[in-house]
Amino acid sequence: MGTQVLVTGATGFVAGHCIAELLEHGYAVRATVRNLDNKDKWAHLVGLADRSGGELSFVEADLDDDSGWAAAVSGCDYVMHVASPFPSAPPEDEQQLIATAVNGTLRLLRACADAATVRRVVLTSSTAAVAYGHDDPEVVRTEADWSVVERSASYQKSKTLAERAAWEFVGGLPEERGLELVVINPGMILGPLQSTASSTSHIPVRRLLGRDVPGSPRVGWSVVDVRDLAVAHRLAMEVPQAAGRYICAGEHVWMAEMAAILAEEFGPRGFRVPTRSVPDLLVRAMALFDKSIRLTVPTLGRPERLSAEKARRELGWTMRPVRETVLDTAESMIDNGVVAAPRRSSARSPRPSAVGA
Repeated sequence: MGTQVLVTGATGFVAGHCIAELLEHGYAVRATVRNLDNKDKWAHLVGLADRSGGELSFVEADLDDDSGWAAAVSGCDYVMHVASPFPSAPPEDEQQLIATAVNGTLRLLRACADAATVRRVVLTSSTAAVAYGHDDPEVVRTEADWSVVERSASYQKSKTLAERAAWEFVGGLPEERGLELVVINPGMILGPLQSTASSTSHIPVRRLLGRDVPGSPRVGWSVVDVRDLAVAHRLAMEVPQAAGRYICAGEHVWMAEMAAILAEEFGPRGFRVPTRSVPDLLVRAMALFDKSIRLTVPTLGRPERLSAEKARRELGWTMRPVRETVLDTAESMIDNGVVAAPRRSSARSPRPSAVGA
């Protein structure tokens, strides 16, 4: 058996791509799922392992339950803790969301601390733990910044508190234990689906492509491609000098820019992508009836300014153009039936130059 890596939350969007990246690079992967009986949820991962010839196994563990974690990390050299709740609408119980994120992270880290073999944990946090609750949206945020919990929404609170708890736990371990923690802070994660299950972060592309919205509100994100993010996780695990936090996010892209990219590519194929802008007042009115839109209201007109320089410099990490990411995201949603094609798709037209990076 080769180097063994545990990946938590196997059925999630990011975890699936991390598993694919590890298998392609010869690692033996053990992946956690909440219920081993739900084999349909990870059938696509089994297919990945079969095609790569890699070693993939599954174990049962739940962020809300102590059982299973000791067995999950047993014999593993590295752990990628990717699992964390990502609601598509404001939760009914904010404290439950936070408790799952924080306590689930601590359950995993306790098991790693007790396991003699685990050398390093790579934790998937978020720029939600970096860029929120600040007064000046034009300031470029770095790994030195933390979101202001008291002024952040539920999801941002959960990511910030979970990451802080992780650093506090590892910092309190005896020096001789030598458990290393490296944190990845991704921006908005887009990229191709591996199955019919989409992520919360795919909602803007799905709504634009499906014309579920009249246009684009004044919101935007620092986008990262899930394939590049998986590479960042592997590099954070492999590079000996990797330490601390690593922001993985590109330049800010407005939703209207995404709409323009989609309209140019998919308009000739019959998709009526809305390209007009939606006034803030209308967005606030729509948010009264649509909980997922409600999540965007606090960020109206606020650009995300984030620096990925540390990841480039210390990990040798690179990002593909955001245009490629947006188009590949949309194409995979059509291929997997997440968005219905208005007619039989023709071959993809040539791509103009990238927008953003």
